[in-house]
Amino acid sequence: MSELLDEMNALGERLRRASQKVRRASGATRTAALHALARGLRSNAEALLETNGIDVDAALARGLQGSVLERLRLTPERLEEMIRAVTDIAAQDDPVGEVTGLKVRPNGLRVGQMRIPLGVVGIVYEARPNVTTDAAALCLRSGNAVLLRGGSEAAATNTALVEVVRAALLEVGLPEDAVSTLPSTDRAWVLEMLKAERWLDVVIPRGGEALIRFVTEHARVPVIKHYKGVCHIFVDRAADLDMAIGVCVNAKAQRPGVCNAMETLLVHAEIAPRFLPRLALEMEAASVSLRGCDRTRELLPNVDEANEEDFYAEYLDLILAVRIVDDLDAAIAHIETYGSDHTESILSQDHGAVTRFIEEVNSAVVMANASTRFADGGQLGLGAEIGISTTRLHAYGPMGAADLTTRKFIVYGSGQVRS
Repeated sequence: MSELLDEMNALGERLRRASQKVRRASGATRTAALHALARGLRSNAEALLETNGIDVDAALARGLQGSVLERLRLTPERLEEMIRAVTDIAAQDDPVGEVTGLKVRPNGLRVGQMRIPLGVVGIVYEARPNVTTDAAALCLRSGNAVLLRGGSEAAATNTALVEVVRAALLEVGLPEDAVSTLPSTDRAWVLEMLKAERWLDVVIPRGGEALIRFVTEHARVPVIKHYKGVCHIFVDRAADLDMAIGVCVNAKAQRPGVCNAMETLLVHAEIAPRFLPRLALEMEAASVSLRGCDRTRELLPNVDEANEEDFYAEYLDLILAVRIVDDLDAAIAHIETYGSDHTESILSQDHGAVTRFIEEVNSAVVMANASTRFADGGQLGLGAEIGISTTRLHAYGPMGAADLTTRKFIVYGSGQVRS
């Protein structure tokens, strides 16, 4: 164990030195690194897809399936999305050094705040190759170094991606250690990483609820958490039902294995008899299995019964819990009871209902007349996300480059002394 600690300290020291150089680098240099990364991903696309195929074949041989396999798999389209995310981040304004709130105090002092990098960011994530490049790009944009620990299922893919990132750093004269990985996926290394408060400034876990709880329970480093995505849509009595059908099917079935997919549908009792039979047909066509409350099953007798646990569930699958509610108050009360502070949406043409829902629901992302699938850093203009925080301290919701900074006070004086 002493040897492992020594290796962690050596890695941490390299990261800390690299973070200082990245922080001091110009925004133009960090932008150039991002463009070099995008070029590297494109020129190595064929090799990256082949490497990912090795990981996918190994996962299939181990019997992995469902959302884990779906997230692990790279396709040409997904690789292109990763490249697009990097270029979008490169085009963003550099948050480092931004000064806000500069005001003159009665004694003549000018006081403001300046954005600065967090320092060294640790990312612990499951079999999600896109996180490797998203995290690297966002940390470079925000002047941070990053220590990556991806899931063992994607080990070969992540290694190949990190090689591309490090080559891009060297191309523009930045230290390759600014984007580093643990030398092993062994859990002992993860535990050592989580205790490395001397070297890491924050840890962000991305994955299922079990992973986040493991990180939270063992970390000495501050953790930004995202436990799970129990996302709701409320179809109000004033909803456009044709629009609501399309939005609900998209929110559940377009990509069910991700955290911003709808898991529970709430339907106003007044429109339920007209809406639910139509929705059930569309969901059946999309291979979605419904689990309904007693009132839902009166209208849809063939659906399975929903129990209390179903309304807490993050299925990450083609399963949807459905509840009929009497009004907007009941919908909000349900979300407050069963929600996970992730994403909620109301479908309604009633401006008053929309306004109340937006103001009174305090989840990280609250929408009106849109699919929950838009709760994503890339879709919300961040280029990509380092994670979706459901913890209200520091950041809340999808986290972009600016959320990987903090602010220091800056004070300009002319010889003032305190009396």
